[in-house]
Amino acid sequence: MIKRDKYLNQLIKYQNNGFPKIITGIRRCGKSYLLKEIYYSYLVNSGISESNILMIELDNDMNFKYRDPLLLGEFVREYCKNKNDCYVFIDEIQLVNSIVNPINANGKHIIARKNDKDTITFVDVVLGLSKEKNIDLYVTGSNSRMLSTDIVTEFRDKATNIQLFPLSFEEFTKYSSLDEFRAINEFMMYGGMPLAVLSNKEEKREYLKGLFNTTYFRDIIEHNHLKKSEALDTLANIISSCTGELINAEKISNTYKSIAHDEIDKETVTKYLNYFEDSFIIQEVKRYDVKGRMEIGALRKYYFIDTGLRNARLDFIFPDEGQMLENIVFNELKYNGYSINVGTFERVEKNKDGKSIKKNFEIDFIAEKGNKKYYIQVSSDISNAETKAREIKPYIALNDQIQKIVVINRPIDECKDDNGFTIIGITDFLLRFIK
Repeated sequence: MIKRDKYLNQLIKYQNNGFPKIITGIRRCGKSYLLKEIYYSYLVNSGISESNILMIELDNDMNFKYRDPLLLGEFVREYCKNKNDCYVFIDEIQLVNSIVNPINANGKHIIARKNDKDTITFVDVVLGLSKEKNIDLYVTGSNSRMLSTDIVTEFRDKATNIQLFPLSFEEFTKYSSLDEFRAINEFMMYGGMPLAVLSNKEEKREYLKGLFNTTYFRDIIEHNHLKKSEALDTLANIISSCTGELINAEKISNTYKSIAHDEIDKETVTKYLNYFEDSFIIQEVKRYDVKGRMEIGALRKYYFIDTGLRNARLDFIFPDEGQMLENIVFNELKYNGYSINVGTFERVEKNKDGKSIKKNFEIDFIAEKGNKKYYIQVSSDISNAETKAREIKPYIALNDQIQKIVVINRPIDECKDDNGFTIIGITDFLLRFIK
């Protein structure tokens, strides 16, 4: 069993808090497994009777009738009647149909059409059941009707949202038998999607490549009523190749034109980027003016939720190691609760002719959590003097009191260079430093 202790502890923390627990995340990252195996075992081992745990899998044909929201609510209430502390798991909640309010349909249960107004949905069922004092409710869903923005809009402050990520590097190393350095190279290439981790290398590749066409693109097309996926496919490839680069809709539009020999306007690119974000496939990072202390500009960086998914878009042709490292560092900072921006600032310097010019500097990440704040540069190697000089140049130009870190893909422990900057190996940084 792959342990997901962070998420188990969150479920324990929010147990019986009076709100439904909505477990979201990219498809196939282990939401159902977390509930049905890990949390179920915890409840039973802590003394909860199995008869007090109701598990409803809505993708099981035996439960198809409970895709009617009113029948689902009625069944759960009947099962939990006269029981104390009843734990209810509803898996694939998005499969519940919206129906026209029977009051307006002569008592009949009629599936609602897109423009019908007075409807009953899975949201009504979730909120209604959560008000029952003897029911502690947990639901999962990530299909076309359970994307990130939908959760915020539909439930607002009426539910506890737990976002599940693919395996972190720490989770991966606890399951894997590889030493830390071999593990990071495996993790860089294939990531932490649970079913990929459990497979051999050839199976990993086919599984990760197949997820886009069989799952992710299909969900985006259905949810946003798109007619075809060609643009999704090309744009996903462009974002993959530009991971960690500062880009905007105009740059992506121009790249698309050169690759696909077709036009796509900036507004459409922006919509498609939002579709990828809402599906938890990519995450956006904004630029932050270090000196002006404000977010600036239209340029953004995008990182994949999982490096294996990113590399699958490039057919696992060995990609830029620095990009993969940067993507991992970003994901692990997010997993560990840091807020993250790209750092940027200007400085006036003299050129070779003695003329004053403005120079722009960039720091890969500004990471903050509580009273911790770091500047972080990520590099595959700094043994070359030119490479090291390039990486630390923003630090020297900035010259403030924030701790400055260079993360490299080498098995070294934390140390200081002659400027006082922290140099640290990637595994030491991920497994110990940022905890």
